[in-house]
Amino acid sequence: MKKIKLYEPEDQMLELIRDNYNVLQSLSAFGIGMGFGAKTVREVCDTHSVDTFTFLAVVNLTINGYHSQNDIHHLNVQTLLRYLQASHRYYIEFQLPFLRKELTEALAEDDRMSELIIRLFDEYARFITHHMRYEEQTLFPYVEDLLKGGHRENYSIETFSKHHDQTGEKLKELKSIIIKYLPSDPKRSNLLTATLYDIYNLEEWIALHANVEEAIFIPAIKELEKTNLPEQTIPGLSSLISTADNGETLSEREKDVVLGVVQGLTNKEIADKLFIAPNTVITHRRNIARKLQIHSIAGLTIYAIANKLVEL
Repeated sequence: MKKIKLYEPEDQMLELIRDNYNVLQSLSAFGIGMGFGAKTVREVCDTHSVDTFTFLAVVNLTINGYHSQNDIHHLNVQTLLRYLQASHRYYIEFQLPFLRKELTEALAEDDRMSELIIRLFDEYARFITHHMRYEEQTLFPYVEDLLKGGHRENYSIETFSKHHDQTGEKLKELKSIIIKYLPSDPKRSNLLTATLYDIYNLEEWIALHANVEEAIFIPAIKELEKTNLPEQTIPGLSSLISTADNGETLSEREKDVVLGVVQGLTNKEIADKLFIAPNTVITHRRNIARKLQIHSIAGLTIYAIANKLVEL
């Protein structure tokens, strides 16, 4: 159980980890290794050239959900930038490949359902990687320019916000499909349970990563933009994760549309087959995605197989 406490510079670093082991992830992203003995947070941060105030802002947000707008002026953006860059390397170079290997080992070989689940995971991994690469290639250089006192007239944090949504939907879909539709295999049950646990952890950490960007990093960049471009106004950032769940009861017509999608038909081909307008097909597909919380063809295929709409 998480201990609710706002940590301060004179607290022992070891105390933070004892209270919540998730701090280990933050330590790694800040470039702080083990072996710090009984040193305080301030002492450990100073040793690793990490801004103590910024470190605690991230830790208190990820552990307790605490942040204050009054803290924005005291944040070190360069420290935040290094933290986010290291987090990206962890997800792209280690966590996603590790989880894919774990998932592959947990699923049955030469099985169509397993292939579809792996495909769904690969879609998610590509989506997350693309999102993070966009930040690395576009947002981070923009922030570095701001730190040097410059700016780009064709870019702002508003531009970034348009690329910063729904990164968690595909992982939520994968998790739900494994729980709902994957046949039980006693020989692989422990492997699959452990993998599912890791997927839940990844989902939580992706959400926390986005929360750090939204609640701390984005406001800090806005302050930089105000310094360089006083007249610029900046809208708020949209929410990362959608939590809607409206059940999964489909009408007969919606099931027909699912079948057409699974068969690889275009919206027009589905419309011609069902004698309805293409716009009606589009409306049905939106309703299907809303009801099932499934947004990919692979996910719909698994749904269709599990509900005997099609044969393997």
